[in-house]
Amino acid sequence: MALSIGVIGATGMAGSAITKEALKQGLNVKAFVRNESKARDMFGDQATYSVIDVFAIQKPDIADLDVVVDAFSPGHDPSKAQQHIELAEHLVDLVKGQDKPRLFFILGAASLYIGSGHRLIERLEGLPNKEQFIATPRAQSKEYEFLSNVKDVNWVAISPSSNFVPGDLADYELGHNDLLRNDAGKSEVTSGTVGKAIVDEIVNPTHRNERFTVVNK
Repeated sequence: MALSIGVIGATGMAGSAITKEALKQGLNVKAFVRNESKARDMFGDQATYSVIDVFAIQKPDIADLDVVVDAFSPGHDPSKAQQHIELAEHLVDLVKGQDKPRLFFILGAASLYIGSGHRLIERLEGLPNKEQFIATPRAQSKEYEFLSNVKDVNWVAISPSSNFVPGDLADYELGHNDLLRNDAGKSEVTSGTVGKAIVDEIVNPTHRNERFTVVNK
């Protein structure tokens, strides 16, 4: 019997890649979206749709799912970056004490280690123009800290490389908590690669209550 997954933010860059890969691999997908018309243009009748505010999702909305993927993005408004943490807290609260559905979070690269015990967020905090972009890396670093202390929920997270861009699946390498770079020295990954890495982990779980990372070779 095919796995059933929910994708929150299914029409976004990461969410759409995950949804397409999941459908390709024969999974049942429930897309949590704000715009059903846009979603149907992307996925047709292959997925089912729930038009709902992400913070209004309740236990009955996810009770029949094996995995819920949080691919939500509040956009580029710095005042909304905190929603990354708030949604993680909300989803964890919904499944606390249960093994299913498994929660899958997409974090940024800022919480990855870059050597000598330092994380990328520390380097970003030292940049002169940081206030233009730092809100999201800060929030997603705090989201990872929150998840690291969650013990009674079946969760997993992925941190893309420092440059996460739209693009097709490429050959890739997986890691754990360290920022990865390819042979050319680039820390970059495409949405198609992230989608494949996530769905492969859903189908064949190898991580529990931990984060992993991915880079295009």
